[in-house]
Amino acid sequence: MAIHALTTTGFSFHLPFPKCSTAYSRSAGDRARTLCCSSGDGEFSGLINVSTESEFERRGGAQMAKSSDGKRSIQSSDGELGAKNSEIWQLFREAQRNILSLDKQRALAVEELNKAISEKKLLLERIEELEIEKQAMARKVASFVTGLSQALQRKGNLVEVILPKYGSMDLNEVQGIRETEVEYYSYYNGQLHGNKIWTGVICGIGVTFIQPLYYSSFFNREKAYGYSDDFERFMYFSRAALDYIVKSGKKPDVLHIHNWQTAIIGPLFWDIFVQQGLEGSRILFTCHDIHSQPLIQPEKLALCGLDPTKLHRPDRLQDNPNTHLANIMKGGIVYSNKVVIMSSTHSKGHIIHSSSHGLETTLNMHKDKLLVSPCGFESSSWDPEKDKILPENYSADDMKGKSVCKIALQQKLGLPENASIITVGCFLSDLSDLSDVDKEDLIAIVKNGTRLAVQFIFMTTGKMKSGQKELESLQVKIESLQDENVRFINRHDETLSHLIFGGSNIILCQSLHDPILQVPLKAMRYGAAPIAITSNDNGFRHFPDHDYETTKLAMFINSTFGYLSFSQALDEINNNPSEWNHKVFDAMTKDFSWDAECCDIYLSAYTAIKSL
Repeated sequence: MAIHALTTTGFSFHLPFPKCSTAYSRSAGDRARTLCCSSGDGEFSGLINVSTESEFERRGGAQMAKSSDGKRSIQSSDGELGAKNSEIWQLFREAQRNILSLDKQRALAVEELNKAISEKKLLLERIEELEIEKQAMARKVASFVTGLSQALQRKGNLVEVILPKYGSMDLNEVQGIRETEVEYYSYYNGQLHGNKIWTGVICGIGVTFIQPLYYSSFFNREKAYGYSDDFERFMYFSRAALDYIVKSGKKPDVLHIHNWQTAIIGPLFWDIFVQQGLEGSRILFTCHDIHSQPLIQPEKLALCGLDPTKLHRPDRLQDNPNTHLANIMKGGIVYSNKVVIMSSTHSKGHIIHSSSHGLETTLNMHKDKLLVSPCGFESSSWDPEKDKILPENYSADDMKGKSVCKIALQQKLGLPENASIITVGCFLSDLSDLSDVDKEDLIAIVKNGTRLAVQFIFMTTGKMKSGQKELESLQVKIESLQDENVRFINRHDETLSHLIFGGSNIILCQSLHDPILQVPLKAMRYGAAPIAITSNDNGFRHFPDHDYETTKLAMFINSTFGYLSFSQALDEINNNPSEWNHKVFDAMTKDFSWDAECCDIYLSAYTAIKSL
């Protein structure tokens, strides 16, 4: 099956005393020091035994020298002896000073060497951390596309991904990237515009990048999304992608489009392109975030060649509550053969009736083509058995390494070190999604937990899109508790995040449905229970007509952790450890990878629409 996915997404010291060497000897009854002086040929020019300087001077000394006839002569001049005596002691003291100085220099040098070795080690560790963070950010952008595409390809399907050539994109990971010789034209705003086409391979998946020439500023920007002209940008890309597919002679079985950014492909396909050699192709629309529904003036649909008068109708693109506007997300649902909504916890009934964000009528009308799928999990990147960041690896069958990870986490953050202390991690993303009730519940959890010596570690997941003031307010409230068992890290540290998952017993989650960061799935994989900040039974209430259409992941996470409050989790850890350990074991051994349930659902959807 041919599938096209369209997405936006040692020291040597020399003594300066060359002719002299000192040797110190001490016996039980003799405290004499011996100074040996040798000539250049190695002969001893003299030997003087002294116990103290005063004794040497008292005896007057005796200087021995060779005469020209080879006989020894004794010179007894007191003046000369005194001078020689003074000179020898001066040399002796100088030698001692030199030795002490050299010893000090050597100690300093050794200290500097050890410091340099330590700094080098830390630098290498930091370089590795930065590489891990860089890879992690890349995974967040392309996780769904590469993860699902690889899983589909492993099961015998041919997958090609088409996306804009973003200016911020690092193309070093694209193998064999090249610019095609042919310039492809696409329609936009009444004219044809040229596009450069780049092709390559990522993780074994064929990728095509579309680069507008006239509208080069559309994608040559710092971010992929978040601009006032996003609709125009992605409308251009959607039309250009279809024009490229037709003109290159490709005939995919399935055109798989994602989110509102490419939802306009649905109307474009059926109104314009289906008669241009794509009669055998079908459309599958994946919605990762049903809350994101940009509304536009209907007239803007003409930019890509669509007829606003035909599309601005209640059964097509007209927004349900705001009837004077067009809803692109709605168009993707109406004009697709199958619609897959990504959710880790909700059933089809819950999505239609409680999480449709104004699209309940539309979803209910098209419920027969609606599917629910969990996101696949990047198990190769998040695996406690192989995680290089963890101080010691562990598995569901051998959990000893998790205690080591907890101690390492406590040491790193300056927390009291005790493997038996319950440790709780919490990753905060966009706090604007948290209600006032959620925030108060979170503060109450920390207050009650610290009374029981529970440790809390909070970390933000990056730059907040919004809710920065809420974050600062929450941080002030948490830090005002002034408890030694609480740490607040107002930055994202990819390396530390692995250690938090590895060392925690519980991970507090803003929501158990988290398709982007997948905190609940990471928690379960690392033997930490995902517990919602606010336990809300209404979030899991039943809708009998459609509750049978729920995912295996949703059934497991809801029945195991969904109804469990934080206080109940603490109670079970302390009073029913065998039951708690059983839950943790089950969670760690479940297969949430792309190859499991997620891929099976998509293959089923592809097969179903191919026969339409």
